Formats: sequence, C-alpha cells, structure tokens
Amino acid sequence: MRRLIILAALACFAAAQHQALIDYLEQRLLAIEGRITQWHEQTARYASELRELKQQMLSQLENLDKEKEVLRTSLDSVGTRVDRVERELDYLETQNGVQPCVDVDDKLIEQQVTLVQEKQKAKYLRLSDCSDMISSIKAMKILKRVGGPKGMWTKDTGRGSGKVYVFNGTDEDTVYEFSSAQDFTRSAGTSLSTSVKLPSAWRGAGHVVYNNHLYYIDQQEEIRVLKYDVKNSSVTDSAVFPAQDHVPVYSLNPETMMDLAVDEEGLWVIYATRQNERHISLAKLDARSLDMEQMWDTNCPRENAEAAFVICGTLYVAYNTPQPGRSRVQCVFDVNGMVSNEEAPLIYFPKRYGAHSSLKYNPQEKLLYAWDDGYQILYKLVLKKKLEI
Repeated sequence: MRRLIILAALACFAAAQHQALIDYLEQRLLAIEGRITQWHEQTARYASELRELKQQMLSQLENLDKEKEVLRTSLDSVGTRVDRVERELDYLETQNGVQPCVDVDDKLIEQQVTLVQEKQKAKYLRLSDCSDMISSIKAMKILKRVGGPKGMWTKDTGRGSGKVYVFNGTDEDTVYEFSSAQDFTRSAGTSLSTSVKLPSAWRGAGHVVYNNHLYYIDQQEEIRVLKYDVKNSSVTDSAVFPAQDHVPVYSLNPETMMDLAVDEEGLWVIYATRQNERHISLAKLDARSLDMEQMWDTNCPRENAEAAFVICGTLYVAYNTPQPGRSRVQCVFDVNGMVSNEEAPLIYFPKRYGAHSSLKYNPQEKLLYAWDDGYQILYKLVLKKKLEI
C-alpha cells in the first residue's frame, strides 16, 4: 500500500513537471511568434520606406536629367552664339581697319576706300581662279515633266560623275537616280531610274548632290544637314545648323527652310532667321565635315523670292515679277565685294509654267537645273569676269 502511494506521488510530481515544461515551451513559442510578427512588421515598414526612397530618388534623377538637358541646350546655344560673334569679329577685323580719331578729307577717304577694294579684289584673285558671274541666260531647254509642282533635280556637281538625281516633292524619302541625263530624258517617268531610300525624309527643295554624296535638309526637332553616301548607302555625317529661330528662306516656297548650293568653291547654305527676318543670309560650309566656315547677312529680301543659287561666291536670288510667267534675278550679293547689286546686270528667265521651286547650278557644265511646276528645265548661262561687268 505504501508503495502504491509513493508511486502515485511520483506520478503526480512527474505530471506537474511535464505540465510546467509544456507551459514554459508555450510561453517561449508565443514570445518567438511575437518577435517574428514584429520582424515581419518592421520588414514591411522598411520595404515600404525603401520603395518611397526609390521613388524619390527616381524623381530626383529625372529632374536632374531634365535640368542637365536644359543646361546642355543652353550651353550649346551660348557656344553657338559665341562662335558666331567670334567669326563676325574676325570677319570685321579683316574687312575694316582701325578708324582714325581725326577728321579726314573726303577725297582721301574715297582714295582709301578704293585702295581697300582693290586689295580685296587682288586677294580674291590670288585665293581663287573663280571670278565669273552671270551676264545673261543664253538658252532654255525643257527636258520633260515628271513629278509634282515642287521638287528638285540636279546632276552630281562633282567631277567625273554624270548621274542625275530627282527629289520629287518636299517631304519624301526616296530619291530617283539616273545613270545619265540621256536616260532621264528618254525614261517614261522614272522607269529607268534606281530608287535610293534615305534613312529619313527630306524637307523642302534645297538639296544638292556633290561627289557621290547627297546633302539634304532634315527637319524634326531641329534643322539638320545630312550627308548621305550613295555608294555605301549610309549617312556619313550630319550637323545641326547653328543659327537659331529659322524662318522659310523664300516667301514663295515656304516648305524650304534652308537651301543648299554648290559652286566652284564648294558647299553653301542659304537660310533666314527671325533675327534678320526680312533678308536672306548666306554661309559657307566645309563639304567634308559640314563645319561652318563663314556667315554673311545679305541685303536680299525674302519677300517674293522663289529660289536662289551661288556662282563663284556670288549669291543670285530669283523673284517673281508682275509679268505673267516671268521671273528675274534682281538681287546679287558677292561675298568678296567685287560686284555690287547695282553693278550686276538684270537677268530675266524665259517664259515658264508656274514658279521655280529650285534652281541648282552645275559648275562643271555652267548650266542651271530648274524645277518649274513639275517640268525639268535647263538654263544655259553666259558668264563674264566680274571685273568686266
């Protein structure tokens, strides 16, 4: 009996110990679960704070990128203006000597002006053999009619190439290449041509072809000059024109924001800006790098102008006349100052169909390629030396 009592007491003690252990383990588990719950809450809070921080950082980075772009644009604009001011100052320094601070006799001033003009002419003749200018238009030949009212056609103005190129329209991306002027003339439309697909559409009718490269105007957010290698079918260079606030260069052809030209001395660009809105400006470009070499503001008005071209460093601007079907060159600007607008002869174009959308001079042939209401026309020019005019 006593043994049973002892065993019962031991069993009760063991049960009490077991219950105490269970209670202890339950408390520990509850504590662990509480910590785990707290850890999850802290982790969720940290994750939320991290996401908010990330959003703040992204927003700040976007703002910094925008500010960087604005700053870059401002710096580019300032750099362009500084370059232009430097070029203009250099040009003025070469053209104008230091003015004396004393009264000078009028006859002496005239002698000095004449001496400066003679020096300029002698300097020009030493730098270039090109001293021709138009005396008159000798003949007109209508080759055919292909395309719409506005466009441009030309032969490659470089040496050794006889290919003819047709830019139909003012906002397209396919140029038609003919192996020769004969193929172009006898072709039914563009059937004998090869299509050249450009990487972007051109704007206006102010393009040229020079030494197997198409130089054309592309306008998206900015106005660019693109240099396209016909043989390799690739853009080899492009440049954003540095002048600001462009306006159409010709009032009668508002699609043409800039007009490219080639003469005996290389590549030129004819343009207009809001700062000098009433008149046309001229610039010389490096045909290899598209770098700007020099800029001039001319006295040739934009009003009633339809097209222009350059011969031996002289800009010729064609204007519509009150006479039906006629236009004439009534503004001439010589970058070397050898011939003034008053000295230049009046040049009338023969009777035409509508209005010239483009006039492209070929220095190898001394011909003017014109696009007139869809007709492709050649003008044969009579040239004389500038000093003989």
